[in-house]
Amino acid sequence: MQSTFPAALPPYPVRVEGHMEQPSRGLWLVKWLLALPHFIVLAGLWLAFSFSSAAAFVAVLFTGRYPRRLFDFNVGVMRWSWRVAFYAYGVNGTDRYPPFTLAEVTDYPARLEVAYPEHQRRGLPLIGWWLAGIPQYLIAGVFVGGWIIGWSASPWGGLIGLLVLVAAVVLLVRGTYPDSIFDLLLGLNRWVLRVVAYAAVMTPEYPPFRVDPGASDPAGAIIDLPGADATTTAQRRSATWSVRRITALALASLTALVAIAAIAAGATGIVFDQTQRNHAGYLMSAGAPYSTGTDALESESYNAEGAGGFAARELLGTIRIRSQSDRPVFVGIASAHAATSYLARVAHAQASNLGAERADFRTQPGGAPSTAPSARHFWVASTAGAGVRTLTWKVRNGSWRVVVMNANGSPDVASDLSIGASFPHLLTLAIALLGGGILILLASGGVIYLATRRTR
Repeated sequence: MQSTFPAALPPYPVRVEGHMEQPSRGLWLVKWLLALPHFIVLAGLWLAFSFSSAAAFVAVLFTGRYPRRLFDFNVGVMRWSWRVAFYAYGVNGTDRYPPFTLAEVTDYPARLEVAYPEHQRRGLPLIGWWLAGIPQYLIAGVFVGGWIIGWSASPWGGLIGLLVLVAAVVLLVRGTYPDSIFDLLLGLNRWVLRVVAYAAVMTPEYPPFRVDPGASDPAGAIIDLPGADATTTAQRRSATWSVRRITALALASLTALVAIAAIAAGATGIVFDQTQRNHAGYLMSAGAPYSTGTDALESESYNAEGAGGFAARELLGTIRIRSQSDRPVFVGIASAHAATSYLARVAHAQASNLGAERADFRTQPGGAPSTAPSARHFWVASTAGAGVRTLTWKVRNGSWRVVVMNANGSPDVASDLSIGASFPHLLTLAIALLGGGILILLASGGVIYLATRRTR
């Protein structure tokens, strides 16, 4: 049977279809949440896709053949991603929830097929593959707004994301999806998927520089394999999801993300508690040099009031400030009101993030202090002298500030400062976060498994 395909548009071995199923006006507003389980799974699948493609490249380089199992896996990842992109923010062409499978689902409105190349070039000519593809990668990157690998997990990126947003707004206002935008989106996604297949060495044919718009691929419709009709009912059942099932899966995915964050925080806390404490048991910041030409250096207010302040006080425990200077330096902690009154007419610099390696300074004009800082009695904790000096203070309720000055109140204050705390409950909290995160992750994984397993 002879092909009737126009000579001006030669068929490409990557076939992409997408048939509009009029989406609802507002569901696209929450599809980022509904599709979150897919995004999580696809992140892992695209990582595996990268390793699979690298292994296939080596095989093609020396044998000229693409391992069939690697090829089928890569096609499955692309197919899955295309269904998710069509459902979510790559097209928003359907409200039918995409199935969790690498296999072809013949009755889903988004389909993809890549013709298997029996033979490819091998040896040195293949080395130029990446260089020849650079123009295509740049163009596809503009379409998706970044890396072309895993584009379906990047909802609002590039030209495709912009067009989907325009179509979604029109859909929200008028209740209809613009056909012209839909056709263009199919063409742009088709271009991207062709480039992905070429980048993964799945086809030796260079992608054409053209947008083929429309729901059907210009190379012809994807033909169902023999026996496909027998599986249509099961596929339709697996592809049709209830609202409760989708909601449970989305919430379980969010909970899993929270659990992963808790596990990471707990593990980090344990490492810090066991490895970063000094000989006195404090977790300290690295020493950083601070200097100002004014008469004083003041921190921003630290608030330890109310319920949040109680939690902060219990978490921090005892504050320790370490100062090192060649000249006698005064370091004191006072209430924000007392410190502000004392420095109201004194030239001083206020530093944000005091104790960090870098801090932003705001200089306040004024004159010299009326008395030396040590002569005042409002300090709740203070130390003065040259060399290494250490101040410790049990955190109390209120709003507090740290003030650093020369002991005699003269200008040009300079000192290396390090600030830390005892964090008495850090290990307990870290273990609780780690254990709780693991339990929640296991529970979330169980819900995700039950929600996504296929009906026999």
